[in-house]
Amino acid sequence: MSQKPQLKEPQPPFPEQKLPKPGLESDLKPRPKYKAPEYRGSDKLKGKVALITGGDSGIGRAVAVLYAREGADVAITALPSERSDAQETRRAVEAEGRRALIIEGDLADRAFSRQCIQRTVEEFGALHILVHNAAHQNHWKTLEEMPDDELEKTFRVNVFAYFWLVKEALRHLKEGAVIISSGSQTGIAGSGPLPAYSATKGAIHTVTKTLSQMLLERGIRVNCVAPGPVWTPLNAADKGRSPEEVATFGAKSPLGRPAQPEEVAPAYVFLASDADSSYISGEVLNVLGGTTTAG
Repeated sequence: MSQKPQLKEPQPPFPEQKLPKPGLESDLKPRPKYKAPEYRGSDKLKGKVALITGGDSGIGRAVAVLYAREGADVAITALPSERSDAQETRRAVEAEGRRALIIEGDLADRAFSRQCIQRTVEEFGALHILVHNAAHQNHWKTLEEMPDDELEKTFRVNVFAYFWLVKEALRHLKEGAVIISSGSQTGIAGSGPLPAYSATKGAIHTVTKTLSQMLLERGIRVNCVAPGPVWTPLNAADKGRSPEEVATFGAKSPLGRPAQPEEVAPAYVFLASDADSSYISGEVLNVLGGTTTAG
């Protein structure tokens, strides 16, 4: 008898650990799973070009691999300190027979958004799929201890960059193009220890719906994936999360564990593929591991 899907993936408790910001996937134990060996490509994105922010690790890396498996060339963004992780993503994309481009920089910088779009188009000649997945996150015990610049940093990376990237991309996105963002369960239900992060994720959900309304007449679909807990270095590098909390991350979800990135990535393929989702725009697709209510 085959093992139940909720039991065949790594389960908490995980090793107690803490990663320095921004957090390298190569240092996380156990290593997140991104190769999706059971996923079979079928040319759903053949000939497409995708730009994925935060594609060096976590969900972004898994999406890059599946996009390549579906026939797309992929550009990813990463911080310079994430170079070793980004190189692993590049090798994984190339192993699928597609081209990869790494663009290093900080999405909190307005000029970098322009550079991301320009370099992608210069390298690959087009842009068909834009995925804004990169995020900044920290837990805080009280609102008083959260500095004002933390609020600004979180919004600049998570929300402002979303607007900036879309604005820069629109001159290149033709009819049939797709924009996808990474939301969160925290943007639906809120999370007391994550005031800035939760606020940005709620904003991303609303921005997605708004951009969908603005761009539908241009033939551009805009959607969002809102995951529950996912095992990525973002959590172990969170300044306010203790090693003990990292060890039990995801244990309270109905499935009793966090998702692996390879389990979330197919949702991004679904929303990028006209064969699967040509009638879907303005949607926030929940991937919550069994949670059925916002709270």
